[in-house]
Amino acid sequence: MASSPLMARRSDALKYLAPNWFAAVMSLCGLALAWNRAAPALGDMADACALALAGAAALAFIILALLSLARWQRFADAVAADLKHPVRHAFFAAIPVSVILLATCGVTLLGANGWLAALWWAGSLGQFGVTLWVLARWLSSDKARQPGWNALTPALIVPVVGNVLAPLAGVTLGASGWAAAQFGLGVLLWPVLLALLIARIATHGLWPERLLATTFITVAPPAVIGASALQLGGPAALAWMCWGIALFFLLWSLHVGRRMLAQPFSVAFWSMGFPLAAFASLSLRLALQTGSAQAPAMIALALASVVIALLTVATWKGLRAGSLLQPEPVAVAVAVEAARA
Repeated sequence: MASSPLMARRSDALKYLAPNWFAAVMSLCGLALAWNRAAPALGDMADACALALAGAAALAFIILALLSLARWQRFADAVAADLKHPVRHAFFAAIPVSVILLATCGVTLLGANGWLAALWWAGSLGQFGVTLWVLARWLSSDKARQPGWNALTPALIVPVVGNVLAPLAGVTLGASGWAAAQFGLGVLLWPVLLALLIARIATHGLWPERLLATTFITVAPPAVIGASALQLGGPAALAWMCWGIALFFLLWSLHVGRRMLAQPFSVAFWSMGFPLAAFASLSLRLALQTGSAQAPAMIALALASVVIALLTVATWKGLRAGSLLQPEPVAVAVAVEAARA
C-alpha cells in the first residue's frame, strides 16, 4: 500500500532537524537561571521552578543531541547543506552555547564540581572554535562561502552570545582568566555585527518575514554582557547601561511582533526565548542588588515564562500535526521550479 503524504513527510522528518532547534535548550536554561535569580524574592517556589526547567533543558539537549547524531548518520548531505547555508550555519553555535548554559545552570543550582567544569570547558572551547569557523568563512577564497548581504541576519549574533556567556560559570569554576578573554572576544564582535545588521537594513531592507522572530536575538548580547560584567567584578553602572541597551532592543524588536505572528509557527520563533530570559535574569539581578525596580523585573520574568511556555505548547502541537521538521518554503519553491524546468 502506498504511504500517505503525511507519513512520507514524517519518514524523513529527521532530515530537517536543523541546529536551530537547540535554541529551545538555550531558552529553557536561560529561564532556569532567571527563576534562580528570583529566589530571594519568591522563595523555594522559584528554586523548584529553576531546577525543573534546568532538568527539562538537560533532557531536551540529550534528545536533540541523539537525534542530531542520527541525522548526521542518515542524512549527511542535509548536515553538509546546513554547514554551507548562509543563515543556518550560524546556528551550529547554539550547540556549544547550550553546553555552556547547561554547565552554568549546574554550577548555579548545584555548585561547582569536576564534571561541570569539564562540561563548561567543552562548551567554552567548542564555542570559541565555532566562532572562529563562522568568521573564517568571511576570509574564504570561495566566494560562495563568503557572506553577502542576505546572510547578514541576527542569527550571526548567536556565535557572539556564547562567548560573552563564559564568565557566568567560568569565574566560579576558577577559570576567570580564560572566561574574561572569551568575554572580550564577544564584546569586540557584538558592535561589529550590530553595525553590519544596521547597514543591511539601510541598504537591503529587513531580513525575510519567516526570520522576523530572530530580531529578538539583538536583546541577548547586552543582557548577557551586563550579567557577565557583574560576574567579573564590573561596576553596577556598566550593568545598568547594558540593561538600558537591552530594553531598547526589546522594544525595538516588538515593532515586528504583529508581522511575526502573521507567519506560520516555526522553530525560528524560539529565537525569542533566550533573549527574553536573559533580559529577565539581568533585570532581577540588578533589582535585587539595588533594592529598586523589582516590579519591572518580575514583569520581565513573567513575560519570558509565558512566551517560553507558549513556544513549548506550539512546538508540541506542531510536531504532532506534522507542520514542523519540513523543508523551508524557499527550498520547496526551488524544487518546484526545478521540476518545471
